[in-house]
Amino acid sequence: MKKVLLVALLALAGLSWLEGQWEGRGGAELPAVEQRLPGQAQIEATLRLIERGGPFPHDQDGTTFFNREGRLPKEPRGYYREYTVETPGLSHRGARRIVTGGKPPEVFYFTDDHYDSFRVLEDRR
Repeated sequence: MKKVLLVALLALAGLSWLEGQWEGRGGAELPAVEQRLPGQAQIEATLRLIERGGPFPHDQDGTTFFNREGRLPKEPRGYYREYTVETPGLSHRGARRIVTGGKPPEVFYFTDDHYDSFRVLEDRR
């Protein structure tokens, strides 16, 4: 029980730190995240990292997403970038991702099933 409480407190402290770091950047808007999305806290933390430009926890974060499945609108190669959304309790990247489109990002998608489906988090276009 003490370990669970310690992990929860550390996670909250980390999110609070990230929020403070974000507010120091001039307060640009983060994408709105629907309340019903699984792992909302992790999604918001990943969005903050994207807006800050990192540092990212995985080498693959920020790399080109090729849209091979064709589930996102067709765009030129390099338009989409992918980022890991951490899943608590996993020792690997898991299936959750945020995929952004544009540079700077103008559209944000979320998948929790490793690219089988996507939900729009925000479209700034």
